[in-house]
Amino acid sequence: MTSEASSGSHCASLLGYRSGMLRWQAREEDSAVLIDVPFPGAEKGGSYGSTAHASEAGEPQEAPCTAGSPAKPVIDFVLVWEEELRLGGQWDSSTRDKPDTHRAWRETFLENLRAAGLRVDQHNVQDKASAVHYVLLSAPWPVLCYYAEDLRLKLPLQELPNQASNWSANLLAWLGIPNILLEDVPDMPPEYNSCQFKVSKLPRFLGSDNHDTFFSSTKRHQILFEILAKTPYGHEKKGLFGIDQLLAEGVFSAAFPLHDGPFTMAQENPQALGLNQRHTLFQYWARWGKWNKYQPLDHVRRYFGEKVALYFTWLGFYTGWLLPAAVVGTVVFLVGCFMVFSDTPTQELCHSTDSFEMCPLCPDCPFWLLSSTCAQAQAGRLFDHDGTVFFSLFMALWSVLLLEYWKRKSITLAHHWDCFDYEDIEERPRPQFAATAPMTTLNPITGEDEPYFPERRRLHRVLAGSVVVMMMVAVVVMCLVSIILYRASMAILVSKSDNTLLTAWASRIASFTGSVVNLIFILILSKIYMALAQVLTRWEMHRTQTSFEDAFILKVFIFQSVNFYSSPVYIAFFKGRFVGYPGNHHTLFGVRNEECAAGGCLIELAQELLVIMVGKQIINNVQEVLAPKLKSWWQKLRLGSRRRKAGDASRAGLAPWEADYELLPCEGLFHEYLEMVLQYGFITIFVAACPLAPLFALLNNWVEIRLDARKFVCEYRRPVAERAQDIGIWSHILAAITHLAVISNAFLLAFSSDFLPRAYFRWTRARDLRGFLNFTLARAPHAFAATHNRTCRYRAFRDDDGHYSQTYWNLLAIRLAFVIVFEHVVFSIGRALDLLVPDIPESVEIKVKREYYLAKQALADNEALLGASGAKTDQPLSSEPSRGPQA
Repeated sequence: MTSEASSGSHCASLLGYRSGMLRWQAREEDSAVLIDVPFPGAEKGGSYGSTAHASEAGEPQEAPCTAGSPAKPVIDFVLVWEEELRLGGQWDSSTRDKPDTHRAWRETFLENLRAAGLRVDQHNVQDKASAVHYVLLSAPWPVLCYYAEDLRLKLPLQELPNQASNWSANLLAWLGIPNILLEDVPDMPPEYNSCQFKVSKLPRFLGSDNHDTFFSSTKRHQILFEILAKTPYGHEKKGLFGIDQLLAEGVFSAAFPLHDGPFTMAQENPQALGLNQRHTLFQYWARWGKWNKYQPLDHVRRYFGEKVALYFTWLGFYTGWLLPAAVVGTVVFLVGCFMVFSDTPTQELCHSTDSFEMCPLCPDCPFWLLSSTCAQAQAGRLFDHDGTVFFSLFMALWSVLLLEYWKRKSITLAHHWDCFDYEDIEERPRPQFAATAPMTTLNPITGEDEPYFPERRRLHRVLAGSVVVMMMVAVVVMCLVSIILYRASMAILVSKSDNTLLTAWASRIASFTGSVVNLIFILILSKIYMALAQVLTRWEMHRTQTSFEDAFILKVFIFQSVNFYSSPVYIAFFKGRFVGYPGNHHTLFGVRNEECAAGGCLIELAQELLVIMVGKQIINNVQEVLAPKLKSWWQKLRLGSRRRKAGDASRAGLAPWEADYELLPCEGLFHEYLEMVLQYGFITIFVAACPLAPLFALLNNWVEIRLDARKFVCEYRRPVAERAQDIGIWSHILAAITHLAVISNAFLLAFSSDFLPRAYFRWTRARDLRGFLNFTLARAPHAFAATHNRTCRYRAFRDDDGHYSQTYWNLLAIRLAFVIVFEHVVFSIGRALDLLVPDIPESVEIKVKREYYLAKQALADNEALLGASGAKTDQPLSSEPSRGPQA
């Protein structure tokens, strides 16, 4: 291994910022300026959010850079690039241009980082054929202060007693029941009074006397990432700026902050208080043995930031609420199991022998006996019985309550984690937006000039992107039609078989194989559309990271919802509805429309849900277990081989940046949220067809929490901590799914289930349902019977001429009335719950009002003091101090 140090004079070039990036104003204090960070001179043509070479005018003083600086700089960020070394004669002109361009961009970028005041050190690992270059970045104290104020980072003023509480733990304690979920996790993050950082008010912040620890590692990472995201390496209007673009171009292989240390130690001591934060998270969160313990969310938030912590909070909250849904759904399913053998219509079907000869399923298919479908009818009865109505109503109210209490949980955490008004006030423009926006305008909230993109132009781009989305949705519909044709053709082919068993199960075989084909289509189309949606969202020029992510999520979810839900929707609401009758069957592209199997379409819908939902969960979990291990193994093998060639075969002495480079890049939270929200849609929109869906979701999520925790702690490079106020547009998507689920289940019970026909038969004919099977079967029209010289039966409410009977119209009126009553009752109860359960808990509301009151008092006292002394001072520290643990 060879090592090179190429650190620039970061203190002497601290002032090398473009004036358009930050508008630094000299601030005056009562006594003296606490940190002397001179501001750059005005430079024409500077763009917002960029850094450049140091200005020659005005050299900064050395004292601020050296005072309080650690002897050994803290490594805040690591950049990596790999290089293939060849002899000069082996390079041709076509292959030399690209490496030369990348080298020029890289050198310009690193020089601009030095000009921004960063310390830049370089370490190399190389053999004869290749080299891995590690660039270690660290920010000196003045740079941290400068950017902390510009980014409006919140830092602690005063430590407070930790008032975090868990309602379930409090309830179990009040009941005197031992709480096996509770566990004491060491190094509990304290709770603080905090506000936006100001250099001139430094002594008022907690821990300001220790420059080494004043900024937490997550704050330092945020500052470094802001600099990296804005630093140019060419002409900014051509998009030649920022680390993201350099990574996309392959100039750098990776960019990541370092983990706090290894997640395992040589001598395990879980009770030790001297563990690093990563090891604490592994011991008390990411291990499989902690599946039955509360998640240490404050620790997760301190190490990974609010955005990651909010995801795991939502996942744990949703999984906890799945427990009662799974219990009730399992009980309903078991009730169906007991009812199978006592259900009168099912017994009539199984014992009908040759009483009901059914019409052929295709022109060349034979007549068949209804009794041959006994097993299918019994399977359908497992899911279609009176308990299904109760469970649908229960799940509708469950979903409404889930969202209401999640709102309370989310707002409580936003206050506790000090991001209550982050999106409205604190969030800054995206670096990519800032560099490419054509103009600037005054922000009415902050009073500062910020980059601006005309709303009319953005609207045009959004509309153009919507056309592309609709085209992709049309592709999904075409795939669905092809699957419908496949199922119909397969059913006809299998029905022609001489095997009686295959003939009886023809519809089920076609349905199952069609579900598998549909799952394959879903996975392929998802990969294609994700890349397309990313390009479209970048082109739309969204101002903030939150709005960018919301637009991207909405595009992908619209497509994915059609992709995943189209086939179940077809089976639930369209299959078997437009079949016609013997002698006059309807066709699609020459193929006869599908009919529901003997057990009804509800059993087919349950099968489709289990294949898609459970199949997707199994595939995702296998991918999440195997893919990271295989990728990590290959990365370690590749880098280890390179080290052995360089003469360093020991992995025990790896530098931290080398060990972290062997880990996988963090892929964000989008795929994790999408998986859970799609699952939520399956267990709410179609829950009437499959009461076991919540149970499978619960089992999957128990595994998912630990899988995701292990990925973040053990297998991923450390992500940059991001702030967030809530889970974003996902909460609105969940609300839309909840409303759709109520309507969907109402129609499922009314039109796909036998619940209403059985109730109608009880009211009008026989309460014991004897004769119900014959009631649901119509006779073939006279013309068809004459043609085949025999009569047969088919499922429909029609007369002997093939016209709808009076019973059909009576049932249609009852079904529509049921839909209206069901959805009005559920929505009314949901609205009442919404009014009874306030979004903001009373305790949080009192805290917020108290903080505003104290802020006004502090402002009044300060103004009175200034009036008495006549001194001219800076504005108060913050007009809205807030509480929350340090990030």
